[in-house]
Amino acid sequence: MKPAKPLESLILTIRGRKVVVDADLASVYGVSTMRLNEQVKRNVERFPEDFRFQLTESETAGVIANCDNPSSLRFRRTRPWVFTEHGAIMAASMLNSPEAVTMSVFVVRAFVQMREQLATDVAILRRLSEIDRTLLQHDVALRDVYRRLLPLLTVDPPAPRRRIGFHPKDAD
Repeated sequence: MKPAKPLESLILTIRGRKVVVDADLASVYGVSTMRLNEQVKRNVERFPEDFRFQLTESETAGVIANCDNPSSLRFRRTRPWVFTEHGAIMAASMLNSPEAVTMSVFVVRAFVQMREQLATDVAILRRLSEIDRTLLQHDVALRDVYRRLLPLLTVDPPAPRRRIGFHPKDAD
């Protein structure tokens, strides 16, 4: 079973963490948002602050503005909860439905793929920084070589040559 929507598109960055909104996680696991949050409330000790947290009003507005399908969030009476990778796995283990267990694998893979992508991006940025530093060193070295060669490249005006032979001007 594969999710209808790519899971990477459901993962948002909020408060510097990669998270999934409860409505999206519930749809991935094939349960209602109410059922997901109900199970979480029953087992709240399994969800510390680093597993899930509730969005503020401004964060909710930002998610609604940036989300593909915000209708499920726009008309809610309560602010949505978001789950980190560990919270999503914990929710799947609590729901204990075959669909939730199967989809938890996809959720974990989506988070891992995003983490690998970030690591790759960091490695690329580090390499670009090294190249930039090397180019700056070469630029300084080339300027120094140019500065030293410049006197050799400038041509002094030729000294007036004395013409050979009789010239009436010289006869004076």
